[in-house]
Amino acid sequence: MTSTQERPADLLEPQPPALLPPWHTPERQALQERARRFAHDEVLPVANELDPQKGLLPEALLARMAELGWFGITVPAEHGGLGLGVFEYCMVSEELARAWMSSASILARAQGLGTAVADPARRRELLRRSARGEWIGAIALSEPDAGSDLAGVSTRAVLDGDEWVVTGHKRWCGNAEAADFIQVLVRERDPGPRESRSAGLVNLLLEKERGSFPPGLTGTPIDKIGYHGFLTWDLVFDGVRIPRGNVVDQAAASDEQGEAAERAGWAQAQRFLDTARVHTAARAVGLARAALEDSIVYLQEREQFGHPIGDFQALRFAVAEMAAQIEQSRAFYRQVAHLVDLGVRCEKEASMVKLEATEMAVKVTNQAMQLHGGNGYTTERQVERHWRDARLTTIFEGTSEIQKRIISDRLLPRSPLT
Repeated sequence: MTSTQERPADLLEPQPPALLPPWHTPERQALQERARRFAHDEVLPVANELDPQKGLLPEALLARMAELGWFGITVPAEHGGLGLGVFEYCMVSEELARAWMSSASILARAQGLGTAVADPARRRELLRRSARGEWIGAIALSEPDAGSDLAGVSTRAVLDGDEWVVTGHKRWCGNAEAADFIQVLVRERDPGPRESRSAGLVNLLLEKERGSFPPGLTGTPIDKIGYHGFLTWDLVFDGVRIPRGNVVDQAAASDEQGEAAERAGWAQAQRFLDTARVHTAARAVGLARAALEDSIVYLQEREQFGHPIGDFQALRFAVAEMAAQIEQSRAFYRQVAHLVDLGVRCEKEASMVKLEATEMAVKVTNQAMQLHGGNGYTTERQVERHWRDARLTTIFEGTSEIQKRIISDRLLPRSPLT
């Protein structure tokens, strides 16, 4: 397997002011440099050791990420976070994904997730814990028959006195056992005849101990071909009890805005997915960049016909195309992240960047394997890991086909007979 040897020319070399993007600031550049050093020096060696074993993110690595403040990038400074935006969150995630996608993915299980409760004092406490990396969760949205179609969620929550009783089956829940909580999308009632299918959905906060499941909840790990670092679970809820007040609702938590408390489970899930899709685009860029950088090193090492194979025009042109595609997707995800930070609703744009960046990552990592020849089809090189993980990005947070449906529905109205 390739080492953590010298990388190609650093992409953070000083640029003339005229070439800097409009969102560039010295503070963002400093943050990116810290993330890049950490990813290369501390994450990459761990990934090279543990990913072939399907190992888990070590507690020591999680503690270092907490020390750097990265579980609270988007948590307000008054609650102990960095007080930054989705832009910085995605920028750091790209750097981490370049080393090991799971290290970027675990950030999404914090950032104030599972803190949007109605009680202000409790919300402040949970935000502080989230920023410290002491409130890392899991999201249980998908089900065996409801993944792309979340409006079809059937896991049921019934009130019994001061508790919700939850029964149902969830799938694809990453980090469930290791989490401090699981945010569960459930159905509290069936939609009325004039309501949409998403009516009656609610997000509940199931608090738990790390490393175990509470009474009534059982889990089976799903054996994946990639995306190692943490386990992904198939969960069965059989009468799991959750306190009545553990309703997660951003509107209910936004008392500063004077918004009415609603159980808007569907809207909450969609807001989460908008940010998650931009985050996935950033992770995809990190994976593609890893494949490109590894390929540049390999093309200078490998010799055939008396020359480094990097001298051959066909391979040089492949590298040029890979680099251009990565740069395009990076610019796009940063543009959409900037819009999210401005508070602009951008469901269509989030789907667009998720679609383009993830499909790009599959193409680039596939090309990188080809450039490595037979060595690319071994576990001796990192490129096979980048390829396996990139393949998943076109599936989770909504498949590429779902992104196309969202985009086309915003652009092209359906006929009444459809």
